[in-house]
Amino acid sequence: MSFVIVHELEGLFSDGIVTCRGRMRCRCNMRLTIEEATRLADNLAGLDGVVGVTVNPAIGSVLFFYTDMATRLEALKIIAQAGDEIDAARRDPGFSGDDLPVARVEGPLAAALEIVQHYVLRPFLPWWYSIPMAFVHAVPYILKGIRELLLGHLNVSVLDATAIAVCLLRRDFRTARTLTLLLGIGDELEEWTRQKSLASLSESLEIGAEWVWVRAEDGSEHQVPMKDVKAGDVVILTAGSAIPVDGVVVEGEGVVNQSSMTGEPIGVVRVAGHCVFAGTVMEEGTLLVRVSKVGDQTRLKQIVNFIEESETLKAGIQGRFERMADLAVPFTFGLAALVFLITRDPIRASSVLLVDYSCALKLTTPLTVLAAMREGVQNKVVIKGGRYLEALRDVDTVVFDKTGTLTNATPRVAAVIPAPGFDCNGVLRDMACLEEHFPHPVARAVVRAAEERKLRHPEEHDKVKYIVAHGVCSQLRNQNVVVGSRHYVEYDEGIDLDPLRKDIEEQAAMGRSLLYLAEGGKIAGLVAIEDPPRPEAAAVIRALREEGINRILMITGDDERTARAIAGRLGITEFRAQVLPTDKSDIVSELVSQGRHVLMVGDGINDAPALSAATVGVAMTDGTELAQGVANVLLTETSLSGLITAKRLGRRAMQRINSNYFYTMLFNSLFLAGGIFMILTPGISAFLHNMTTVLLSVRAMRRNLQEEDLALPAALATTEPAALEA
Repeated sequence: MSFVIVHELEGLFSDGIVTCRGRMRCRCNMRLTIEEATRLADNLAGLDGVVGVTVNPAIGSVLFFYTDMATRLEALKIIAQAGDEIDAARRDPGFSGDDLPVARVEGPLAAALEIVQHYVLRPFLPWWYSIPMAFVHAVPYILKGIRELLLGHLNVSVLDATAIAVCLLRRDFRTARTLTLLLGIGDELEEWTRQKSLASLSESLEIGAEWVWVRAEDGSEHQVPMKDVKAGDVVILTAGSAIPVDGVVVEGEGVVNQSSMTGEPIGVVRVAGHCVFAGTVMEEGTLLVRVSKVGDQTRLKQIVNFIEESETLKAGIQGRFERMADLAVPFTFGLAALVFLITRDPIRASSVLLVDYSCALKLTTPLTVLAAMREGVQNKVVIKGGRYLEALRDVDTVVFDKTGTLTNATPRVAAVIPAPGFDCNGVLRDMACLEEHFPHPVARAVVRAAEERKLRHPEEHDKVKYIVAHGVCSQLRNQNVVVGSRHYVEYDEGIDLDPLRKDIEEQAAMGRSLLYLAEGGKIAGLVAIEDPPRPEAAAVIRALREEGINRILMITGDDERTARAIAGRLGITEFRAQVLPTDKSDIVSELVSQGRHVLMVGDGINDAPALSAATVGVAMTDGTELAQGVANVLLTETSLSGLITAKRLGRRAMQRINSNYFYTMLFNSLFLAGGIFMILTPGISAFLHNMTTVLLSVRAMRRNLQEEDLALPAALATTEPAALEA
């Protein structure tokens, strides 16, 4: 027997107590006995560097976590040796495979097998076999119904239990077994789809930091790979960064967005002595955090919890349909009682109980939502909750941030202009020295330009302070240094820009963004950032209008001349220029208060309030981690074409939910009428009702987007700049 490596992840993981370096899954080509699995697990657990071992004998799978590469090698030797020993033992004539576990069949295949066993094999079984089988399968549903009734709930579980109990009392064991069979199939399909969807979503939402800044004992700061961070290290967290560790603040002050953990959208102030947790996001300030726990396991757990909370959808479409389903239960009981009072026929009354509207209403809606979310993931669109599908359908206004969203996500430095008395290389070097601490695309462009010119910028400055919505400041060579927007440098800091007035006008006329550097109270120079429109932007805007978006607005901090030039190139007729970051959220909130359904697209730290204020906030994968964390929809491909996919997916999913609702009401009303007028027997009514529920559930899991829906987004995602200009 040979084991093969089927999956391995290198990084930092945790079993909740011990941090390790990676994890590996191995699998053999046959099942293991309980004794074989236990012995293998014990041998692996005996290695000092192995934390967490899981052996699944039904599929011959071994999963283990290791702390170092030497342990990894030793574990592989143990697994290989176990394979040889199992081979030798099974060649022994005395070996018996009676205790080999049977692998569990799940999903649609399990449902199909249940149906085959019930309808194909049943005629060959003795007549009395259906009696004990009916009771065995009915007891769990009856107990669940009694439990709900004792809690004061008159819901679907009570209705199911009553229908099954009536069949047993009438000695209609075949119908009772049919009911439990079909209810079980529905549960199986729902759970299978839910698990598949959650697995896909969790994997897609897992966004980890690859590098972090660490302060050494001598006070020096340096970047290290996240996988090399260990407990006791002091990491430096700046605004816009996702917090990758659990730890305690030892120095600094900052605002942390803990919505992924607490659900509270307002950031909380963290100072020395406070705890921070993996998966939360730095909104403002700088913190030095001593690491207590490392790894993405905690973060992954938070993501899964978030998805499961979204899955309940109590404030959205699923909550509405659940309430409708529960409201249908008293109606069903009342109608059954009325039929019995009029006809005195228990068969007709039981026919009413066996056909209800609530099963399909409760089952098909969450399946449609999860299937749509999963389909979005497959098409590079992560929708973080079912309620946003409905919101996407209703969107009638789109607000774009310009820089990094409508324009290229990787801006570049087009020009470096020094003020009199300064030189180009010095301006770029000093600016890069401060900007390298921040993850915004403009900051990365400055750092990249300095690297291309081979300009070294050692850490000579004092602590870098981020001024929210303005820029950064620090002390360099005993002088106060500020880097930021014109508003920050000229108006807040009082720096005279006259030495560069002509250059400023020329660069602004070219539609370039300007970043200013001042040293010692004097303007030192500026850097012109060129961020041409994304090649697909104009076509996406045209497509959004065709999708029914009747208002598209661009907001930017640039001056009106620059904003007008970009808007004209993209076909946008409405824009707001020189907008402060705090005003972005005010603009979005004003549109929402007017009754507009607003979709906000942004990428930066300062877009987070506007993303939160919008009906639907959308961020892109090349934006800052803060924007990604706050957004309701994440485009995992660096193209705006995902907006079209998201809009169409929301519309198609809601169409399917509404059509399933229509079919549920139509078919069940027909079955109900057939039972009341004795056209259908109770058994046939129950069968048709449950089969309709199953078929509608299968329909709910089908793909929503057709090839024609994906053709345009796919074409736009691969658009080359030259082709678009042509």
